[in-house]
Amino acid sequence: MRNKFLIVLAIAGIMAGFASAYVYGIKNKPQPPAFNPASNPYAQGIYANGIIESNQSSGENINIYPEVPGVVVRIMIPEGAQVSAGTPLLMLDDGVQRATTEQLKAQAEASQAQIALAKASLRSVQDTFAKLQKSYELDTKSVSRDVLDTAHNGVEVAKANLAVAEKQYQASLKAYQVAKVLLAKYLIKAKSDGIVLSVNTAVGSYISSQGTYDSYTGSMDPPVVMGNSEGYIGVRCYVDEILIHRLPAAAKMHARMFVRGTNINIPLEYVRAQPYVTPKIELSNQRTERVDVRVLPVIFRFAKPKDIVLYPGQLVDVYIGED
Repeated sequence: MRNKFLIVLAIAGIMAGFASAYVYGIKNKPQPPAFNPASNPYAQGIYANGIIESNQSSGENINIYPEVPGVVVRIMIPEGAQVSAGTPLLMLDDGVQRATTEQLKAQAEASQAQIALAKASLRSVQDTFAKLQKSYELDTKSVSRDVLDTAHNGVEVAKANLAVAEKQYQASLKAYQVAKVLLAKYLIKAKSDGIVLSVNTAVGSYISSQGTYDSYTGSMDPPVVMGNSEGYIGVRCYVDEILIHRLPAAAKMHARMFVRGTNINIPLEYVRAQPYVTPKIELSNQRTERVDVRVLPVIFRFAKPKDIVLYPGQLVDVYIGED
């Protein structure tokens, strides 16, 4: 009985082994890729890293810095807003400058009042001198020469006082106008039409001509970054120095952009090449690499697609060639 049990157990083990070998031997069909990797569409095309930016004449976005330092008390526009030139963006604390401006305005008004007083005094002494002089001309004994000379000197003194008052008024008025212009700089406005890409500050933050401190990266960022709101989007590419000689002529140059993580590719229109080879940078954070590799910036653009969402700062793969 025991031998039969061992035989059955052995046969069951053999069958289980065959079943396991069959199951584990089945090859699973690989899943199709989520997107096709970017492939070179040109026979002799060259590859370049690219970054999407607004279509600016300089090839970069507009970084807005304040002309005067201060604490942000109000943010007047949201990110993504379309603005026109002159639209207020940020307001800084202008309490001290406003008080100074009001004080200088009061001084200018006081100086203006001094001018009015000096003019009245001048008219008074002129009238007195004219009467004395007329009386002296009619009868030299009616007015002494000493009194006439004193009246004449009084007129000259009044003229000098008026000239001093006018100069004081001009100086105080100029100081007031300068303070008024400086006060206007505490309201940061857009210098051109465009779209607000990012606001890198908050109410209560201190900003200066160096920018605003980013506590995450430890760098100084522009308080506001704006881009062009036209129908075109720019793409700035960096061609490695060892591939520059393979760039086609500008008239024959074509390029195609591949959006990472998708099967989307868009033809690009050549704009210009910045004729200066610069150190290579990491596009993701704009920091210079330690290795001494240099690249040539080449700028393209494309019409803004209606059914594709793209943002400035997005990294893309670009192949450059000629048809």
